[in-house]
Amino acid sequence: MGDASDGTIAHTGDRAGPVPPHLPAGTAVLPAGRGAARPEPQRSPYRSMPDADRSALWRRRLHEAEAGLTRYLVSRGDEVQLADWFALQAEIFADLPDPATAPATEWQRVFFRGQALMERFLVARYGEQVLAEWARSNAEVHREVEPDLGRGAADPIHRIARQAELYGSDYEFDDEQPPSADRAVLTITHCAIWDYREKARRGGVRLTLASPCTYCTEALSANIRAKGFRPAHRLRSGPTGHGCRWEAARPEPATTTDDEPRES
Repeated sequence: MGDASDGTIAHTGDRAGPVPPHLPAGTAVLPAGRGAARPEPQRSPYRSMPDADRSALWRRRLHEAEAGLTRYLVSRGDEVQLADWFALQAEIFADLPDPATAPATEWQRVFFRGQALMERFLVARYGEQVLAEWARSNAEVHREVEPDLGRGAADPIHRIARQAELYGSDYEFDDEQPPSADRAVLTITHCAIWDYREKARRGGVRLTLASPCTYCTEALSANIRAKGFRPAHRLRSGPTGHGCRWEAARPEPATTTDDEPRES
């Protein structure tokens, strides 16, 4: 599967394996060979996410990105032109929707605009290579603001699923059965981020990155690590379009030799 320590795995077109850790009531269970029963793949379980929850997640993602960028710029010391940074913040937070009445699509618009502005700001000044540093800075914010729900490795994987749902992507869980808090897996069979980008490109929007995966894989990997798990991913391309497979696993305990000190 590749080096799970950095999550870098080659493109593939394979299908996802067995399925989800948490099934809703009434999920069909089908026979899976030699008399064994295996749950049917749980596809897009957050499709019915309330609009208010969608709005809240767009806002949280914008907060993580903007606060993470602030944190990153502080780490660079006095290199930042503050007037430019203040102007960028003004653009990011211009004409905010009414949090009580605006639909989630309005907060989606604000997030898309902010993400594009921040990517352009960083790449223009420091080059595309700093996006990984920005992702790690965002993950430090993510560590604090994303709640832990006690599901172990499933927590960061379900956050990825909820983000995929915001775009209307197709996805399914394929965790080990029985469910384990030490490992969780999600396959995005069709990533709708690509659809949004193509629509934006045709509409004349200037895109900074050739592929959304450039930043997205760095950001999701950093978020999984920030929550204490080891990320691994595989990019996919096939009949269903662009996609990816994500795994979060609890790191194995460090081994010691007879020559190394042991904790008492």
